[in-house]
Amino acid sequence: MSHVDRTARLRIVLDDTEPAIWRTVEVPLTISLKGLHEVIQAAMPFEDEHLFGFRIDGKHYTVPDAEFDTPETYSAELMTLRAVWEEGIRQFAYTYDFGDNWQHTITVEEVFEADPVAEYPRLLAGEGRAPPEDVGGTFGYEEFQDALEDPDHREHASLVDWCGGSFDPSTMDVEMIRARMGRLVRAKR
Repeated sequence: MSHVDRTARLRIVLDDTEPAIWRTVEVPLTISLKGLHEVIQAAMPFEDEHLFGFRIDGKHYTVPDAEFDTPETYSAELMTLRAVWEEGIRQFAYTYDFGDNWQHTITVEEVFEADPVAEYPRLLAGEGRAPPEDVGGTFGYEEFQDALEDPDHREHASLVDWCGGSFDPSTMDVEMIRARMGRLVRAKR
């Protein structure tokens, strides 16, 4: 990876979920919002199968698409976290999957000189397992958890099969997340 001068420590919280799902990551301050999207996908982890957008200071940033964009849509590939920081913005929103509408709050906790031997992005901490793709948003996720916890629920067997046998919302697969982060590091070299 190219030399990183400054690093941002971010806290990413998936809003309106029980138990709480959050991650703390460090990323280069020069990262684009598109790159930050990739970090969030790796950190939760999600599968990057849906559209995304950032809402920052009243503006919407995403990957441009002439079919869906409005004049108020800006390129996530061209906007950097550094530019957000320099505007004095310390908290902003990220939405993944406009159908399920997974809302995240991203807080810039600190910006500091990068560790010259560290590889970025990197996961520092977190709690909880992100909901499976296409579970139906916050309401669907609650129903999903209820059905998994109740063997007599009419959807229990099909949802156990759908999610691959088991789903523990309190666990976070740290090794898998770090491996996904490592792939991002290697891709930037």
